[in-house]
Amino acid sequence: MKIGYMRVSTFDQNLDMQEDALKRDGCDKIFSDKVSGASSKIERPGLSSALDYMREGDTLVIYKLDRLGRTLKGLIQMINELGDKKMGLKSLSESIDTTTANGKLIFHIFGAISEFERDIIRERTRAGLGAARARGRVGGRPTKMTPEKIKMAKQLHADTSLEIKDIVKTLGVSRAVFYRMLKSALI
Repeated sequence: MKIGYMRVSTFDQNLDMQEDALKRDGCDKIFSDKVSGASSKIERPGLSSALDYMREGDTLVIYKLDRLGRTLKGLIQMINELGDKKMGLKSLSESIDTTTANGKLIFHIFGAISEFERDIIRERTRAGLGAARARGRVGGRPTKMTPEKIKMAKQLHADTSLEIKDIVKTLGVSRAVFYRMLKSALI
């Protein structure tokens, strides 16, 4: 029996394309999730249900390898678990079917290439952020504390008759921002 599994990362993404492909391949039952696959710690109830539903001799059919897992280690672990239970995996986009020797080999090759590609993207992102920092551009949210506000905060804090809640209201910042400035000796 073919059991389909499909996943999208966000709720605004659509499962239709994956569902159509799984139905064309003859899946008897299809399970789905709308969660990021980047973290293995995130629960995927659809995948859990699909694996619970499967029996010896069944094949888990996915549209693409990255729908099942994001790391080579995770994918290999999944393949081994399925293999131990005498179940297979079929990926439609990569034409992989682990019920065959060739399919197992191709799975490992494509898995390694996918992980390599993600590592390259990660390295490029880090390099780009480093280059931006070297040019003086810093990412993140802009600070609310301008030099004028810092000067005003120092004056207000020196006035012992004022309460912190009044100072932060005047400055238009939260207590956390004010105390962070105190801790970093800006005030």
